Amino acid sequence: MSSAGDEASAAINRDDLSLYTAPQQKFPYVESETGRLESGVAALRQTAEPFSAWCQAAYGDWTPRVRGVARVGTELRAFLDDAPENFYPRAGIIAFAGVAGLLLARGSRVKRAIYPVGLMAVGAAAYYPERAVAIVKSSGDSLYELALGGYVALDKMLRPASKPGKDTDSDP
Repeated sequence: MSSAGDEASAAINRDDLSLYTAPQQKFPYVESETGRLESGVAALRQTAEPFSAWCQAAYGDWTPRVRGVARVGTELRAFLDDAPENFYPRAGIIAFAGVAGLLLARGSRVKRAIYPVGLMAVGAAAYYPERAVAIVKSSGDSLYELALGGYVALDKMLRPASKPGKDTDSDP
């Protein structure tokens, strides 16, 4: 009987029981072939990658500008909701002066640039003379300096260069 008790009391290893062990399976790795759709999508992604990177960079650069424009638009809307008295008729007359300048500026590009701006400036100066005088006073000196610099540069370009050693003023 001792042999039967020895067998029963013998420790059974858990790995020996089929319930607790998983059979060792070896799965071969098979590389799947790429189809036409998958290769087409991969080619499209490679083509669009530089454009996508550019868009992300541009979004980062343009976001502050867009927010600034939105802020200006919000402030403009708040101003126009509570506009000063007679603002809309004055703005209409100034805009009409600009359109009239466009119609009168047939021909050269210089006229198309000067006439609308000039007529709008005259219309705005008629309605807002205090601001026009302040702008003219503040920008008058800088305009004079700019015009003088342009005159000097034009004079240097148009004046013939005299050669050293020759007298150009003497009569033959």
